[in-house]
This record gives sequence, C-alpha cells and structure tokens, in this order.
Amino acid sequence: MERRLVAILVADVVGYSRLMGEDEAGTLESLKVHRREIMDPSIAAFHGRIIKLMGDGTLVEFASVVDAVKCAVAIQRALVSADGGSPSGNGIQLRIGINLGDVMVEGDDLYGDGVNVAARLEALAEPGGICISGTAYDHAVHKAGVSFESLGELRLKNIADPVRAYRVLFEQPAPRRASRRWPNAKPGLLAGIAIALAALVMAAVILWRAPPDVPDRPSLAVLPFTNLSGVRTDEYFADGITEDLTTELAKLSGIDVIARNSSFKYKDQSVTPKDVGRDLGVSYIVEGSVRRNDDDIRINAQLIDAASGGLIWADKYDRKASDVFVVQDELVGAIIAALGVKPTTAEAEVLARLPTSNLEAYDYYLRGEQAARNGSSLELRRALEFFVKAEALDPSFADAFAADARTSVFIWRNTYDNIMPIPVAKKRAYEQASRALELNPRASDPHATLAVLQAVDGQYEQAIASARRGVALGPNNVDALIALGFVLASAGQHAEATAAILTAQRLDPNLSATDRQTAGLVFFLDGKFKEAIATLEQAKAEAPNAEEIYILLAAAYAAENRLDEARQAIATYVRSTPFANVEYFSLTYSYFRNAADRELLIDALTKAGLPQWPSDFQGDEQNRLSSKEIKQLMFGHIVQGRLSSCSPALMQVSNEGKMVFRTDTLLMTGIAYISNGKFCQQSESLVTLRRATCGPVFRNNPDSGKEPFTYVNATEIFHFKPID
Repeated sequence: MERRLVAILVADVVGYSRLMGEDEAGTLESLKVHRREIMDPSIAAFHGRIIKLMGDGTLVEFASVVDAVKCAVAIQRALVSADGGSPSGNGIQLRIGINLGDVMVEGDDLYGDGVNVAARLEALAEPGGICISGTAYDHAVHKAGVSFESLGELRLKNIADPVRAYRVLFEQPAPRRASRRWPNAKPGLLAGIAIALAALVMAAVILWRAPPDVPDRPSLAVLPFTNLSGVRTDEYFADGITEDLTTELAKLSGIDVIARNSSFKYKDQSVTPKDVGRDLGVSYIVEGSVRRNDDDIRINAQLIDAASGGLIWADKYDRKASDVFVVQDELVGAIIAALGVKPTTAEAEVLARLPTSNLEAYDYYLRGEQAARNGSSLELRRALEFFVKAEALDPSFADAFAADARTSVFIWRNTYDNIMPIPVAKKRAYEQASRALELNPRASDPHATLAVLQAVDGQYEQAIASARRGVALGPNNVDALIALGFVLASAGQHAEATAAILTAQRLDPNLSATDRQTAGLVFFLDGKFKEAIATLEQAKAEAPNAEEIYILLAAAYAAENRLDEARQAIATYVRSTPFANVEYFSLTYSYFRNAADRELLIDALTKAGLPQWPSDFQGDEQNRLSSKEIKQLMFGHIVQGRLSSCSPALMQVSNEGKMVFRTDTLLMTGIAYISNGKFCQQSESLVTLRRATCGPVFRNNPDSGKEPFTYVNATEIFHFKPID
C-alpha cells in the first residue's frame, strides 16, 4: 500500500443535525450553493483535491500546508461574507481541521493517523474557526498571512501521543516593531533628547536603587528560626518551620511578607530589628527558635516592632511533632491578630487546609526543600528523590508535587541535562504541577510553574491567566510575580511585566541569581537597559558561573553602546561554551510572541560580537547548495561523517522527511525539511524543545581535507558524505 506525506483538511458543518431538523430542504440547498460557489472554487484555486464528501463533511488533500491554510481561511472568510458579515448567524458555518501527516493511499481514498488527527482537530475548532496541528503550523507560520494562537499539547481520542495544536486568528501578523535603539534622526535632535532622557534616567535609577519604602499596610519579615536541637542535621526542620510560616502569612492579601530568600540572608547573623526593618523596608519582624527531641518539639516565637525594637507578642509551644501543623496555625493566627489583619473567607479556608497528615512525608518534603535551595546538580537530584518519597507516603500531599514541579522547571530552564534529559524535565514539571492543582486548586506555586511552561510553548493567554491566578492566590509569592513578569514580557506586554518585577523586588530585595536573570531580561525587553545591567551585574556577582547571565549582560551592554564590556562578556561566555552563536540564541528565544523582541536581543548580541554559527564557522557562499541540491543529496539517502568534535555520526532521511540521526552517544528521531534554502531538523530530543533548527549545506573543496559536504546549524557542524 502506498504511503505519502500530505496536508489534510477536514471540514464539517456546525450544528448540521439541528439545521436539518429546522429546515431540511433549505439547509441542503444552502450547503450545495456554498460548496459550488465557495468551497469548490477555493479548493481548486489552492491546488487541493477533494477526496470525499461525507454528508456535511469534506476531506481534502493538499501538497502544500500553506495552500491548505490559505484555502481554509478563504473559505471561512467567504462564508462570513455570505452570511451577512456575521460569523454567528443562522447560515452555514464550518469547523476546519488541518494536519500535515503520513497517510496510507488506497485507490482514491486516504487512511491513517494523518487523517484522524485532522478530523479530531476539526472537532476542536470553534464555529467558523480553523485548528491546525503543530506539524502544519511549523510549515505555515509566517507564510499564510494569518496569526496563530497555541492551544498547547492536546490528548486526542484514539491518538497515542499528545498533539500540538494551534488556532488560526485570521488577522494579519503584527508588523515589525520599529527598533527602540539607534534610530535615524538628526544629531542635534538626538542630542537634545539624550540630555533630557539622561536626567530622567538618572532620577529613575536613583529612585529604583533607593531603599524600599515601608507600605501603609502591615509588612513583616520572618527571620530564620534558630535550631536549638543541638543536632546540625535538624537544621532543615527549623528552616522548614520558618519557610512554612512565611508561606502561610504570604497567602494573606492584607499584609506584605518579605520572601524567604531575603529573610534567610540574616541566618546565623547578629542583627537588630531596626537594621532588618531598614534593609527590607518592613515594619514588623518575626523571630524564634525550634527545639526537636525525638517526638517532642518546642517552638518559641515573637513579633517585634522593627522601628522601636519593642515586643508586641510572644509565645511558647510545647507539643508532639505530629502537632506541628496545629502549632503553625496557632502561630499564624496569633501574629495576624496582633497586627489587626483579618483574612477573607477564601483566605481563611486556605489557611485551614492541612498540607499533609503524614509527618514522615512532611519530613522528606522539608529535606527536599533544603536540598533544592542549594541549587547544585547533586542537591537538586537529591531534592527530587526526597519529593518522590514524600509523594509516595502521601499521594494527596499537594505541596510535595508543587515543589517537585518547581524543581523540575528549574532544571528545564537551566538545561541541567546531567540531572535528567530536558524534555523529561519539562514533561515532569507539567505533570507534577497539574497533579498539585488537582489536589489543591488554590495553590499558588503550581500556577506559576505552569505559566512559565505555557509561555515557552507559545500559549501566551493561558500563561498570563495562570500567572495572574498564581499571584491572586499568593499576593506575596515572589515566584508567582517573577513568573508573571516573565510571561508578560514573553507576550510583549512590557510595562506590566516590569511592574510585576518591581513588586517582586520590593518583596524580595535579595532575589536569587536566577530571578535576577529573569528580571534583567524583562528590563531589557522594556528598553530599560541601565536597570537590566545593574540587575544582571548583581546576578553575576552572586553566580559568576551562570553562563546565560553573561549573554543577557552582553546584550544590555551593547544596547547601551558599552561595546568593550559587551565583547568582554561575550568572550567570557564563549570560553565556557565555545559553540555559542547567534543562531542558537535566536532559536532559544523564539518563544517571544513579538518577533521585534527577539530581533532586539539578537541585534544586540550581534553588535556585541557573538558569532553567527558555532565555532565562528564561515562557509563559502559560492559553494552553498541550493534547495534542489540539498533535496537530491540528503532526502532518500544515508549520509555519514563526523561532527566538529570528531565524533562519528550517521543520518538517514526518507523521501517523506522522516529523519534518524545517530552518534556514539545520541539517537535522535524527528522530521527534516527544507526552508528558505536551509536544511531543517526538528526533534523532541533537541535542547530546542521541538523548535526546528535550520542551516545551510556547503560543498567543500576537494583539497580541504574534509568530507565532501558540511551542514551547519545552531547546535552542530556536521561534515559528511553520502554512502548509499
């Protein structure tokens, strides 16, 4: 039986049974007219072939995905016009699904998952709408004259693997935004503007760097509780009590609570409440101690006025370790009563919820949190092991699943593939965050985790909704605020993104290096280059080995025309990552909704001196292969050669574009295609997370000592020859 790769369009009439019940003859006549005057001419115009008509349904084959999408758009627009301009009238409306997939051909009919996926996507489309698969999107994006909205990965009936799906938005893609740097203007005008802006920027920087003001509503910091157990290994328990108390208080909208990251910098330090209040901009301090002896615990706590150092409230709790959550509830109740803060009904319900009834599970959870804070590969791996044990002991322990998801997304975002493969970390983060929300829909952290994942997957509206929900459920949750800033910046809403980051900085003046890195990116995209530099320099001082900080810092330096510092930052990055190149970061930041944002960053990196290709590869354009030559050379053939690291490699590409790439340590499967004269590979196993990586193919000079051909992309240089 013949097989081939085709674009499949499935269309179906919305509410066909209802329409037939209301007016059988009229509905049939309308359908015939629309097929004759709209659908058939559109299909013919875009080179489609009608496979079959199924009552109110139509199955069409196209050789080009772009033609299929353009045809679907033309049909839907024409139907709206035919229905008096209203997409929701009583006339004929269609749902359309499109997929690019492998099908079986028998006679004039098509079968297989390629058809089934299109049919399932059609059912998911809105009335008058179009839903396409990820494989179709990859070929149609930027070419069909419409915009797309990601619907994420969907589980489709009788389809084994999740399918990426996108909704067609019909409007034209947003025009390229004008550069926010280096505008063409008269020197005199620029000088005048520069002087005015300089004064404003200096004032803004002074205000931005000033100590935070104490808000009108109560604000406090929970300092690390002292471990009085006499056993250093019990430190995690005292830290856990501190962090849980901070987390519980942070759920209240009537109080500002400083994040644990800033409070913990005072651990094992002798400081006065007045100093802490001034440094963190808070009016109250909570401090205390924990003593654990076998099954007994003693917790001392006190609330102090930061300005005067006066004691407002203090108490001592002698309980069994199993009563630790009861003690925490009493602590929270006593503190907010002393501050005159009244929880809302919803907040009271959240505070009353016990995280777990299994003390052993809670113990593993605290150990995991302590390990995760360390941030090293070994400790992150141990953290996940602790969380798994907590989850096994109490499968309803939402906080353990949330912490697991948060740690997994940290591994994913930082490409720690020595802990677990990056696609696995992403999948785990999705699953654990979803499980946490199933167990506790009012948990803040899982919403923040999902928001980051959704943004990078291009699900901008879902990401923003998730992040806003996370902030609403945890008004003082810095992770949720950082996530909100990240997803808003990714979606191009820069002013709101900056506002979220500034709130996070107020609640956590001592942001982690990872969060400062995110903050620096947000400031950069908002055109606040000086703030970006200041933030990223702080991140670099805290984590000098975090390579990506240098990339963002180089871009910010270049945007400020501090080119010597920009080139120095690039040189530092390239020393640790010799394969660093512009194409890789263009791919890495391809999740930005606005192409102009990515161009802003890439232009700055190019200005800073980052090479275009790995190892500053330079190909001879006179020896560059055309699309036709690439197809003849690589499709339907096996090629063999070596990578730039001298590792042997072999690649096989079918005529339909199915690809296998193998080295001594890697087996990668996916699809291959040609776009704009470049050979493109797309695979789940790539660090690019399903985004295609493309590059040119060159014919080498016979006396070069290399294989006859070289293919270069964002991640590799492959010297090869055909062997079949």
